[in-house]
Order: sequence, then C-alpha cells, then structure tokens
Amino acid sequence: MIGQPRTPGRHRAGQPSAPTPVYRRIWDGPAREKAEVLERSRPGWVVWYGTGTRHFYAIAAWPTPEPVMVSADTAEDLAERMRHAETQALLQAVPPGPATPDQTRRPPLPCARRSAVRPARTLPYPPEGSTP
Repeated sequence: MIGQPRTPGRHRAGQPSAPTPVYRRIWDGPAREKAEVLERSRPGWVVWYGTGTRHFYAIAAWPTPEPVMVSADTAEDLAERMRHAETQALLQAVPPGPATPDQTRRPPLPCARRSAVRPARTLPYPPEGSTP
C-alpha cells in the first residue's frame, strides 16, 4: 500500500463512500419509562434506571443530614423502599417529647462569672509629658 493512491470511502477498498446511517437505539425503554413515571408520582425523589446495571435507583431530594439513596431490581420494589425510607426519616425527625424548662435553658458559659471590670490603680505606661 505504500506509494499507492488511497481509495476514498470506508476503511476497506470497494466499500461505498456514502456514510451509513446510524439509528439511535433506546436501551430498556419500558424500564426507563417506569422510572420516569415513578419520579413523577414521588416529587421528593430523583429516580433513574441504570441501563448498565439494570437496576432502579432513587435519591431523596429533601434536605437530610446524610444522603438517602435506595435501589431495587424492579420499580415496585423501589417504590416500597422509598416509602420505607420516608417513614424512617419521619420517625427520626420527630422530637422525643416536650422539653422540660431545664433542657431549654442554655448551660452557663465558663466566663460568665467574671467580676466587673475595675479601673486600674496605675497606668501600665507613664503619662504623657512625664519623664521617668
């Protein structure tokens, strides 16, 4: 091939020079549709379907101390796990009961018992105009 003219077209000689159309393929279309429906029905969650793992995933969109993420093999299992995670979050957010007055008061600061500021008896520096 060295020194010979290159033929136009694809990688092999004799192939047509027109590009071959490539069609977009939707992988796991029904499962992705189920994930979209589940996300629309549960506004506090972001739901997606992993085409590589073939699992459904959801992450909570509300503020939490730690991220809440659940996964399942089917959309129905994911909806159940989402309900369970919401219930757990609600149970953890409820305070244990009414606070007593002792619990609502702040503990005293260690420096709160300082005595009042007293004027100094002598100046730490010589007054202006005086010679030592």
